Amino acid sequence: MAEVAEELELEAAATEDAARDAADAADAEGAGDLPLLIGSRLSLDLYPGGCHRLLHLLAQPSAQLLEVQFLRLSGHEDPQLLETTLAQVACSLRHLRSLVLRGGQRRDVLGACVRGSLTTLPAGLSGLTRLAHLDLSFNSLETLPGCIPQMRGLSALLLSYNLLSELPEALGALPALSFLSATHNCLRTLPTALGALSTLQRLDLSENLLDALPPEIGDLSSLTELNLASNRLQSLPSSLGGLRSLRLLVLHSNLLTSVPTGLAHLPLLTRLDLRDNQLRDVSPELLDAPFVRLRGNPLGEALPALPSPPGTPVIPEMPRLFLNSDSDSFPVTPQGCSVTLACGVRLQFPAGATATPVSIRYRLWLPEPRLVPLGPHDTLLSRVLELQPHGVAFQQEVGLWLLFVPPRARRCREVVVRTLNGDGWSDLETHLEGEGPKRLWAHCQVPHFSWFLVVSRPVSNACLVPPEGTLLYSSGNPGVKVTFPPGATEEPRQVYMQNGPPNFLQPVTVQLPLPPGVTGLSLDRSRLHLLYRAPPEAVWGDITAQVALELTHVYARFQVTHFSWYWLWYTAKTCAQGLARRAWERLRLHRVSLIALQRRRDPQQVLLQCLPLSKVDATLRRLLERYRGPEPSDTVEMFEGEKFFAAFEGGIDVDADRPDCVQGRVCFVFYSHLKNLKEVYVTTTLDRRAQAVRGQVSFYRGAVPEEVPEEAEAARHQKGTDSPWMATLPIKLPRLRGPKAPGQGTSLSLAPLNLGDVETGFLTQSNLLSVARRLGPDWPAVALHLGMPYRELQRIRHEFRDDLDGQICHMLFSWAERQSGQPGAVGRLVQALEQSDRLDIAEEVRAVLELGRRKYEDSIRRTSLASLSPSASQSPESAQA
Repeated sequence: MAEVAEELELEAAATEDAARDAADAADAEGAGDLPLLIGSRLSLDLYPGGCHRLLHLLAQPSAQLLEVQFLRLSGHEDPQLLETTLAQVACSLRHLRSLVLRGGQRRDVLGACVRGSLTTLPAGLSGLTRLAHLDLSFNSLETLPGCIPQMRGLSALLLSYNLLSELPEALGALPALSFLSATHNCLRTLPTALGALSTLQRLDLSENLLDALPPEIGDLSSLTELNLASNRLQSLPSSLGGLRSLRLLVLHSNLLTSVPTGLAHLPLLTRLDLRDNQLRDVSPELLDAPFVRLRGNPLGEALPALPSPPGTPVIPEMPRLFLNSDSDSFPVTPQGCSVTLACGVRLQFPAGATATPVSIRYRLWLPEPRLVPLGPHDTLLSRVLELQPHGVAFQQEVGLWLLFVPPRARRCREVVVRTLNGDGWSDLETHLEGEGPKRLWAHCQVPHFSWFLVVSRPVSNACLVPPEGTLLYSSGNPGVKVTFPPGATEEPRQVYMQNGPPNFLQPVTVQLPLPPGVTGLSLDRSRLHLLYRAPPEAVWGDITAQVALELTHVYARFQVTHFSWYWLWYTAKTCAQGLARRAWERLRLHRVSLIALQRRRDPQQVLLQCLPLSKVDATLRRLLERYRGPEPSDTVEMFEGEKFFAAFEGGIDVDADRPDCVQGRVCFVFYSHLKNLKEVYVTTTLDRRAQAVRGQVSFYRGAVPEEVPEEAEAARHQKGTDSPWMATLPIKLPRLRGPKAPGQGTSLSLAPLNLGDVETGFLTQSNLLSVARRLGPDWPAVALHLGMPYRELQRIRHEFRDDLDGQICHMLFSWAERQSGQPGAVGRLVQALEQSDRLDIAEEVRAVLELGRRKYEDSIRRTSLASLSPSASQSPESAQA
């Protein structure tokens, strides 16, 4: 029954594109409403006046109209007109199996979906005895219409994004109901009769206000999926352990302090999501189960303090927000709130942080040198988080928690949050909080919003220097000391060992340990060199003759008037500066390998990655299940934040128009603690039916040069100290066999493909692959919204069983091939993504299209044809790339 409900739900939505085309034809030809009736499906939700059109059709009903089984109407119609129309539907369309009355087709000035005006349904709809699918999402229902519990054949009921505060007990009288969705409502309680729905298989009650569940929920013997995420649940009934058919249980973003032990013994359970709760103790069975997700719980932490004595003022609970991946903003009121972003970042706004409500926006940026200020020995540990509005000062500091993977080498190093303020970049006082050996939180307090990132840096020791003088030690090496004499400063000043004031009033004494194996009694003073470096210069100078070195048995002391870089060397070389420069570079270099792998099911999909040597073996073991390719490159040395690029050669080209691709070269920036991974789709102009194409990908240092030589691989023969070439790895596109065209059957290799046109922007194979990688389990909904029949989805599931990536790629590319030459294909894809609630991917596609349009406008201007292009009439600001 659940499969029938899903088919009705999605097939009813899948005719939207065909209905739009028919409506366009009707408007163009003046043919009235008849073209909107396609087979047994009638879609009247795409344009205003759908109710008037339906009443006009029902006034002179045809035999085809009376056999309609699928009907779509907009929830944005006039309420009285909509009620009149539905009453007529109940009398005339007795064969109706699916009725969709969704709102949300309109958007406000901020781009948010606007609820429909539907607040109830006429009682006569209960007479639709064949109705199995009812969708009332994105409307203004405050109570469930009384006719719904009387629809005895209903198998799928969608009530998401309404204003429901409760569900009636009569809902338990639906004997065939297998799918119920009431997400994003205001539900505070559930009816006990819910347990009487013996056929219910999928129940979604996420994003509500539930604080408890009735014990009767354990009577849902057929339930396979239960989603209760983002509620206020503090406990769960033990009867949940009786849901023997349950496969998926989602409970993240609640207030749970414990869970029933019976959940560990459910025989079919494959996923239990308990993230972001208040769990401090979990049974060993759940703790060790591979299908349980527990991130974001204070496991093992001490219990909170006991309740306050009677008479203590009660402090209202701070609201908690958990944002989905499609949300990039949230409101903050003077009451304060605790916010968890989809990327794992946490924010805590104390009460009174803002005097008036403020809308906060956030965005995660890929790191690049322009956004990542690093010192010579700094290491980036996170992506760049931007919080807006910039510069707005809070009345109380806001808590910020950034998640990162801790570095292995932590001796003499510390982790800090770096931010941009009006005077430049600065490091905030940071505290680390553990979530396990592989994940930590960097916690800091911020007075205003800007850009934030997590950095590992050498330990920075500090002290307050009074006019009387003091002593500063290095925590990394106690033998390093700085002595401030009386009068070094006129007033107390905070001094950092790595960053002091421009000058001191009196010389300060610096003590450094002598090099290992050398003592002050036996060394040759002619071999001892004190080197000095003043940033930003990278040159080390020998200042031994300019200072008075005082030697003890194990230390050397000298005096300076300002802080900078000082390095003590003991060498037989007459010129230590050049040796120090090379050693300085070696200290900052990372030893890495470059890999290039091709997906086993689609060799045109190539994975490129730059990995530190310590991570190569583990990464390859994980990737080689889905990819194949040559051995990693020889060892290469790279600086943190160094730019490099990959160039495909030997007849292979990158089939992409993406921001990180310049003249067919894929650009990278190396950060040792990030993935440094990109997947691209490659193509070739050579005939693969005659023979396989054997090419290669070469990696070069630096940014892509303005003049890229045709034979860039010539640099491979010039390996040396100044050569930009780093490595070359083979790429092979196998010969195409058989009469099938590329992309048909089980092969996912496609001929060159472009959706769109030059003026509206293109989507290439690489862009579609990016969409495919993020779709996940939502791909069937997107496919049906694209107009693909349900039988084809079943065939794809069977053909690529146990291969989710194969299912997604085959669906998307087979649809794309059929759109060749058809206008509006990209728009239909964006709309299908939005209708499937994947607004995040839809926005990404729009960004790619905008990039293509800008490049097209630039090319028009360069060829002096701007006056001939309609898009050239835009303002210079809108056309600027």
